[in-house]
Amino acid sequence: MTGSRWLFATAVFLGAFLLFMVEPIAAKQLVPVLGGSAAVWITCLVFFQTALLCAYLYAHWTARRPRWKMYSGLLLAGLATAVAWCTRSAVTGGVSNHPILAVFGVLASTIGLPFLALGTTSPLMQVWWPRLHGSAIPYRLFALSNLASLLALAAYPALIEPHLTLRAQRIAWCCGFAVFAALVSIIAGRARSADVSSAQADDTNVEDAAPAPLAQKALWVLLPMGAAMQLSAVTSYLTANVAAIPLLWVLPLGVYLLTIILTFEFPRALPRSVVARFLILMLASLGYAFTKQDAEWPLRISIGFFLMETFASCLFCHSEAYRLRPRRSSETTEFYLLFAAGGALGSFLIGIAFPLLFRFNMDLVITCCFTAFLAFLVTWQDGWNSRLLWGVGTIIMTVQVFWIATVNARNTQVAVRNFYGALRVKQNFGYPGAILRTLTNGNVEHGTEIFGTDAQRHTPTTYYAENSGVGFALRFCCGDRPRKVGVIGLGAGTVAAYGRPGDRIQFYEINPAVEPIARNVFTYIRDSGAQVSVITGDARTSLTTEPPQRFDVLVVDAFSGDAIPLHLLTTEALALYRRHLAPGGIIAFHISNRHVDLEPPIALLAASAGMQARHVYSLANEPRGEYTSTWMLVTDNAAFFQQPELVSHAFDPETLPGLRPWTDDFSSLLPVLHW
Repeated sequence: MTGSRWLFATAVFLGAFLLFMVEPIAAKQLVPVLGGSAAVWITCLVFFQTALLCAYLYAHWTARRPRWKMYSGLLLAGLATAVAWCTRSAVTGGVSNHPILAVFGVLASTIGLPFLALGTTSPLMQVWWPRLHGSAIPYRLFALSNLASLLALAAYPALIEPHLTLRAQRIAWCCGFAVFAALVSIIAGRARSADVSSAQADDTNVEDAAPAPLAQKALWVLLPMGAAMQLSAVTSYLTANVAAIPLLWVLPLGVYLLTIILTFEFPRALPRSVVARFLILMLASLGYAFTKQDAEWPLRISIGFFLMETFASCLFCHSEAYRLRPRRSSETTEFYLLFAAGGALGSFLIGIAFPLLFRFNMDLVITCCFTAFLAFLVTWQDGWNSRLLWGVGTIIMTVQVFWIATVNARNTQVAVRNFYGALRVKQNFGYPGAILRTLTNGNVEHGTEIFGTDAQRHTPTTYYAENSGVGFALRFCCGDRPRKVGVIGLGAGTVAAYGRPGDRIQFYEINPAVEPIARNVFTYIRDSGAQVSVITGDARTSLTTEPPQRFDVLVVDAFSGDAIPLHLLTTEALALYRRHLAPGGIIAFHISNRHVDLEPPIALLAASAGMQARHVYSLANEPRGEYTSTWMLVTDNAAFFQQPELVSHAFDPETLPGLRPWTDDFSSLLPVLHW
C-alpha cells in the first residue's frame, strides 16, 4: 500500500510540474510571432485556464462512469502530439491580423492534448484514491500538485531559460511526459480492477453530509474568478510596463499557486481575521497608489508591492473557497470543475473582454473593486461590522473606478485599446505658447508634437532630437544625397520630421491602430519632405518576405510599453537587417529603458557579426520637448564613427561577462535587468 501511495504522489507531482513547465515554454515561442506583445502571455493564460476547465469537465464526466479506453486514447494522443511538438521548429509567420485566434489555434494544435491529459490528473487521482485506499478525500494531493507547479515556475526563469535552448526544453519536457503517461497508466489499471463499492465503504459518513446549496456553489465560481482576475490584471500590468519575459510571467502565477498551497495544506495556520485585515491593508495601499499614477518606482519595489497585493487578494479568495468546500466526496469533481470555471472566466474577462469593453486600461482597479465586493458577500454572516466595513470599501473602490476613468478622459483626443496595447493621445494646453500632443502606450510616451510655430511643429522631439543617436545617424550617414530609411515602430511618426525631398522613409508597425493616429492626429508624416510609407505587420515577417531594401539607416524602435521584443534583437534578426542595409548602412537601436540594460547584448551581437557599435546618450531639454535618451549605433563602416561630430558623442559600449548572444532559440533578459 505504501508503494501505491508513492506512485500516486509521484504521478500527481510530475503531472503538475510538467503542466506548469509547458506554459512558459509554449508562450515564449509565441511572443516573437506577435511582435513581443505583453498580451501574448495574458491570452495564453486564458487558454490555459480554459483548457484546465475542459480537463476538469472531463474528470467530472468520467468520475462516476469511468471510460478507460477514452482516457487511454487521450494519453496516447497527448504523447504523440508532444513528440511532434518537440521535434518541430518554433512557430513562425505573420498571425498578427487575428492575434487572439492565432494564440488559441497554435496552442491547441501543439500542446492542447498533452495539456488536457495533464490537467485531468489531480481530480481523477482524487477519484481513484478512495477506490484503492478506502480513505477520505485527499485534499493534500491538490496541495502537492500546486507545490510542483510552484517549483516548475521557479525553475524556469532561474535554471532552465538561461541555460537551455527552446528545442532542448521541448525535448526534455517530452521525455518527462512519457514517464508521466507510464505512471498514470499503471495507476489507472489498478483503479480499474478495484472493487468500487468496498473501496468507498469507509466514506459513508461523508456521503451522508448535506449537499452544497446553490449559493455556496456560486461562490465556488466567483471566488476563484476574483483570484484569477487579480493574477491576470497584475501580470498584464507588469508585462506591459516592465518586460514581456517569463520571469515576470511566473512571479504572479507563483504567488497565485502559493496561496492555493497555503489554503489547502495549512488552513489552520491562516486565521480568517488576519487574512481579511491583510486584504484591507493591501487594497487601501493600492487605492492610494492609483492616485499617484505618474510616480515611478524602482523595479524591485514595484514588483514586490504588486505581488504582495496579489498574494493578499488571492489568499483571501482561495481561503474562502476552501472554507466553503464540499463535504460529500460525490461533489469533489464538481467543486474542482466550478473552481476551474471561475479561473477561466476571470482570465477571460481581463485578457479578452476588458480590452474590448474599455478604452482605458483600468483592469486592476476594477478587479480590486470586485475583490472588495466578494469580501462583502462572504463576510455577510459575520455581522454588521463586517458588512459596514466591506460595504464602504466596495463603494470607495467603485467611486475610484469612475474617478480614474474621468481623469483618463480629461484632455484625451483619442483612446484606442486592442491586443497590442492601450493607446492614448493627450493634449496639453499648458505648454508655453503652444499645444502639446503626446501619444502614450500604457504609461510610456511614444511621441510628442508641439503645435505652435511651423518650426516647432516640424522639430523632432522626445527621444528623437537632433543630438540623439538617431539624429546623428540620419544627419551624418549620407551627406546631401537622398536617403532611404527604414523604421521598425511607427509611434507618432517623429522620425519623418527628418525627411527631405528625395528621401524615402518606410515604417513597419505591428499595431494596426497606430497608423491612423500618426497620420490624422499628428502631422509629422503629412508635413514630411520625404516619401513616407507604412507597412502593417510584424517587422521581421515583413522584412523576411521583401527583397533587399538597401536602407542607409534602419531604426529599431519597437517597444510596447517598456516590453522588449527579443526577436528583434537576435543574431538571426541582425543578419536580416544586414541583408536590407546599403553598403556602410547604420542600424540605430533605441534602448532607453527604465528596467532593462540592452547595451551589452547589442554590443555582443555587433561583435559576433564583425560590426562596430557605439552608444549615444543625450540629455533632456524641456523647453524643446526633448527627453533623455540612449541609442546604440551599429555599422560595419568604421569611417562613420570617425567623423568629428560623432567622436565626441559616440562611445564604446559596456559589456557583460558571461553573456551569450541571443538567438531565436535562446534568450534571457534576467542578466540585464535593472533591479
